[in-house]
Amino acid sequence: MEALPDEVADLEQLTRVLVAVAWDSAHAAPRGVTFPQVRLLVVLDSLGPVPCSRLAEAMGVNASSVTRLADKLEAHGYVTRQVDAHRRTVVTLETTEAGRSVVAGVLDRRHRALADLLAELPASRRHSVTRALRDLVTAEEAAPALPATGPGRL
Repeated sequence: MEALPDEVADLEQLTRVLVAVAWDSAHAAPRGVTFPQVRLLVVLDSLGPVPCSRLAEAMGVNASSVTRLADKLEAHGYVTRQVDAHRRTVVTLETTEAGRSVVAGVLDRRHRALADLLAELPASRRHSVTRALRDLVTAEEAAPALPATGPGRL
C-alpha cells in the first residue's frame, strides 16, 4: 500500500521536528565546536576506534572532509590519531575522554528534548507512537529508495 500525501506530509513535519532537536542538541557542545565536528564525534563515538576511510563512509562524506574535521578536533583534544598496528599506512581515529564528554552532553540534551516531546502526549498514546516509530525504523532497513549509507548519526 502506497503512502498517502497527508501521511507523507506528516512525516515531513516529523522530520523537521527531529532535525530541529538534533540541531539544537549540537549546541550543548563547547563554544567553537561546529555542527559537522559534533556529527563526526557522535558517529566516531558510536563506531569506536576506526580507520578514517570507514568513518568517512559512515558519515557519507569524503576522506578529506574527515581529515579536516579531525585536525581541528585533535587540536582541541577531542580525538586522537593512531597508526594501525597491522597496516602502518592506515590511520585510525578515536574519541578521547573529552570527546566522549562532548558526545554525552549532546546526547543528554537531545534525550531531554525527546522526553519533553513524549511528555506532551497523553500517556494512553505514548506506547502507540513509540511502537509506530520502531516500525518506521524497521521499515527503513527494507526501503529500496533509501540509501544503505547516509549521513551517519546526527
